[in-house]
Amino acid sequence: QVQLVESGGGLVQAGDSLRLSCATSGGTFVTYSVGWFRQAPGKERKFVSSISWNQDRTNFADSVKGRFTISRDNAENTVSLQMNSLKLEDTAIYYCAADLFGSGSSNDNAYEYWGRGTQVTVSS
Repeated sequence: QVQLVESGGGLVQAGDSLRLSCATSGGTFVTYSVGWFRQAPGKERKFVSSISWNQDRTNFADSVKGRFTISRDNAENTVSLQMNSLKLEDTAIYYCAADLFGSGSSNDNAYEYWGRGTQVTVSS
């Protein structure tokens, strides 16, 4: 059973940066891709970014391209989401998810394991 725990969320102002981390345990980290999704109040969960299990592919939603980067540390079993130039519309609960041998799908149905989320609030 793979377990994921998100951290790094908080309250920031528009234009600031945050770095989210997804710590994993209970599985072979190098064998699964990791995705980040977010859900704003009253809205559906949406894809943000992903990184494939072998790090040869990263994927970003159009809304965050050029502002967010994703990376993974296979030695530490973590995936990080660096969020720069944050906007009000980035406010949401951010979830990380794992997909065994995945290529980094933007479809949340591809992911077998999910964390409980971390709140990101961007104020003006």
